[in-house]
Amino acid sequence: MEGKALIMDEKAMSRAINRISYEIIERNKGSEGLCVIGIYSRGVELAQRIAGKIQSVEQRPVPAGCLDITPFRDDGKKFDGISHTDIPFPLDNKQVILVDDVICTGRSVRAAIDGILSMGRPRRIQLAVLIDRGHRELPLRADFIGKNVPTSRDEEICVFVQERDGKDCVIIR
Repeated sequence: MEGKALIMDEKAMSRAINRISYEIIERNKGSEGLCVIGIYSRGVELAQRIAGKIQSVEQRPVPAGCLDITPFRDDGKKFDGISHTDIPFPLDNKQVILVDDVICTGRSVRAAIDGILSMGRPRRIQLAVLIDRGHRELPLRADFIGKNVPTSRDEEICVFVQERDGKDCVIIR
């Protein structure tokens, strides 16, 4: 991994996901009314893992879906009309756990909240992220954090997941 620093290996990612899952269960007093939504793209795989862990601990199904935030972005990126959003359950009165791989400025989270609210009115939205790197531009914070990684604006955090990339790790470059 020349020119890169390893932030989390496969075991560290697994521990962080397990810890986040248990924190979600504890803070929500179980999984009643809970659903997990991952922000496309790598938030989706993390959300599926969190939902699976909660489901195995609580012994009850936890609905999981994915949200494409492209139509809700404020940075001028054009929406091509093809959405990867797949939320096959109602959001009204649910406790939504929104999952992303990295939070930085908060703009992706703002777009995701707009997307969720366009589909229903959840009781509560909580945010889980694998990495929090700071640099907020909006007054948003994560409720569940795998690891805080202070970075400069010039650095990039890259999250790799087995399902999409063939390996689990987080690097900084």
